[in-house]
Amino acid sequence: MPSRPGAGAVATARRSARQSTLREANLALVAATVFAAEEPISRAGVSSLTSLTRSTVSRLVDDLVAGGVLDEIAPAAVTGPGRPATPLRPAAGRFGALGLQVNAGYLAARLMDLSGRVLAERVLDDDLIGSGPAPTLRRLGGIARGVLAERPDRLTLVGTGLALPGIVDVAAGHLLSAPNLGWSDVDPTPDLLAGLGPDGDWAAGGRSGAPVGGLHVRVGNEADLAARAFAEPAPGRRGPLSDFVFLSGEVGIGGAIVLDGAAWSGRHGWAGEIGHVCVDPDGPRCRCGSTGCLEQYAGRRAMLAAAGLPADTSPAELAVQARAGHPGAVAAIAEASRALGIALAGVVNVLDIPTIVLSGHLGQVGDLLAPELTQVLGERVLSARWVAPEITVAPEDLAPGATGAALLELHGVIADPARYVD
Repeated sequence: MPSRPGAGAVATARRSARQSTLREANLALVAATVFAAEEPISRAGVSSLTSLTRSTVSRLVDDLVAGGVLDEIAPAAVTGPGRPATPLRPAAGRFGALGLQVNAGYLAARLMDLSGRVLAERVLDDDLIGSGPAPTLRRLGGIARGVLAERPDRLTLVGTGLALPGIVDVAAGHLLSAPNLGWSDVDPTPDLLAGLGPDGDWAAGGRSGAPVGGLHVRVGNEADLAARAFAEPAPGRRGPLSDFVFLSGEVGIGGAIVLDGAAWSGRHGWAGEIGHVCVDPDGPRCRCGSTGCLEQYAGRRAMLAAAGLPADTSPAELAVQARAGHPGAVAAIAEASRALGIALAGVVNVLDIPTIVLSGHLGQVGDLLAPELTQVLGERVLSARWVAPEITVAPEDLAPGATGAALLELHGVIADPARYVD
């Protein structure tokens, strides 16, 4: 029978565990501080913001630089006494994440690194309404394989994320329903990986040997992930807004509720389906099975149909036509604005989040939607008298869900850098 460890051995083990845990926490704190800074920051600046001693910060920074999480910038020449500061910034080209997206109108693959650079990407426009899940996902896997073939030799892939429209079971990695695609009950990973091919030449692991990229694909809702891309314009760095309602416009309309910079997804992860809020019970039938849903008035194809324009007309051209006084385009913009106002007023009244962010096709015509949308919200939001609702347009991004999926994977490096530097 093995002997029990003595009290001294137990105390030593506990002390070692505490020290290891403290170091891991401090590594994460220092990394998060550097990533959050809008400009490169010195070790002294990190020490000041974290309340860690300069010597502790220096040791931790040395580990993070050696591990490829942070980079040091060569200091400018100085003429006075003392050593010049060496500013720190997120490392480029060492750790990357692959973000993938399926939408009704395109497939996308984007490879990003910790600095926020897009190292390689492919966005393929196509009409995927009614497409088969298996061939579409295999096709996306092939696109992703081409993107990964362009990665730098020393890049470690830390994760792969997939943005899908509709209701997603994030924990199980399953798409439950995507009405605009016509998909239901889909496990996307097998077909996606089949398109990627054998993993030996693209999968990767962390420094500890644990699989951090490899065969695991994190699946999420495209609007939630697109909202993350707006809330976090670079890995670990917050944008100007922390609480907002996000609308992702494509063929349909996805939505997300963002609180304190993170998407609030509800009890089952399905919150934010603003496109299927009913605007008129007697309105047209929606692909979801209901009637009068918002996207039947403000979805891209719905707006083009109302304007009398071909279905492949770009949102930019719709805006040009509306500004030129085209009667159909003007009427379509007005109808979409009113429908958005009705739906969003209910959302704001329930949630008390008066900031609305428009992206996708809604962002491209956002300046035309805003006047009447603002008026309707002012009339229907109970608190508008004290806090007027605000409309913001997100920066244009061809595949914001793919961006958000990559950012979510890169967040793991910032939150637990010890896994990668040890």
